[in-house]
Amino acid sequence: MIERLTAIEEKYNELSSELSKPEVLSDIKKTLELSKEQASLKDAYDAYQKYKKIESDLEEAKEMTKDPELGEFAKEEISRLNNEKEELESNIEIILLPKDPNDGKNVIVEIRGAAGGDEANIFAGDLYRMYTKYAEKQGWKIEVLSEEHSDAGGYPLVEFLVKGDNVYSKLKYESGAHRVQRVPVTETQGRVHTSTATVLVMPEAEEVDVEINPSDLRIDVYRSTGAGGQCVNTTDSAVRITHLPTNTVVTCQNERSQIQNKEKAMQMLRTRLYEAKLREQEEKLGSERRSKIGTGDRSEKIRTYNYPQNRVTDHRIGYTTKNLDRVMEGNLDDIIEALITEDQNRKLKEA
Repeated sequence: MIERLTAIEEKYNELSSELSKPEVLSDIKKTLELSKEQASLKDAYDAYQKYKKIESDLEEAKEMTKDPELGEFAKEEISRLNNEKEELESNIEIILLPKDPNDGKNVIVEIRGAAGGDEANIFAGDLYRMYTKYAEKQGWKIEVLSEEHSDAGGYPLVEFLVKGDNVYSKLKYESGAHRVQRVPVTETQGRVHTSTATVLVMPEAEEVDVEINPSDLRIDVYRSTGAGGQCVNTTDSAVRITHLPTNTVVTCQNERSQIQNKEKAMQMLRTRLYEAKLREQEEKLGSERRSKIGTGDRSEKIRTYNYPQNRVTDHRIGYTTKNLDRVMEGNLDDIIEALITEDQNRKLKEA
């Protein structure tokens, strides 16, 4: 552990030195690249500085035990410092766990109404609102990329980009089937129905992550559809892109111009191809995928939202809270922290 921390400290100081050079500061791209790398080491660097301080204080306290007047105080100090050191070592173990290289990325989220007809679409809309509220609390921004509205309310499909700090690190656990148990607004007998909506969270891909050959694309333009009046474009601004080798299709019609819709569609296509690439890599690794909290498959039931009991249960970790009303208002912190903690525990056991 000390060897790894020492190496991190050396690299951190080396980066600090690089970032102080005029030729680096004049290169914005290089500065951002080095700053990002240094930021990824900061937690480990800071923890090691604290660890060395505790070690130094322990040596001083041990010397103090030789003084008859300060002996008792020194023993108490040694006990306190040892407890602090033990706690810090546990934290360092977590800090040194292999990082998901996608944790710092923005994400594209796709929510679909699944089993349950109109109620499933309404629930998909409720989930979209929940994530929107959560994003607001985190200081993230949401940008709708594609949406299909249901006559009864909600969405058969809504896709949106979430931008901010370390978005994927928190939302990556949300992929899977979400189940709702409640009395639908359309139910006249007061019976509780079960419906589902699926969530897919994908790390936003940059151009360097996926190489797309323009000759592999078929691009179609068509007239946007909407609620009528000014909501419908009178020009062919909507864009559909098909990636022929994989038959991946993306559409975008939310922007006013064809150029903007094409840019957004390409962004969605890159992300979908990148997600497929990551999934393929995980399948090859096999055991790593099985050790994860959930596989991210649409069919995997990950969470139940029970309205009559005001209860939310995450089935992957056996976590239950009786605060469904607060969760639907975007208070997801407790659930997500529980998932992160369990994920870290599993990685520690593997390590």
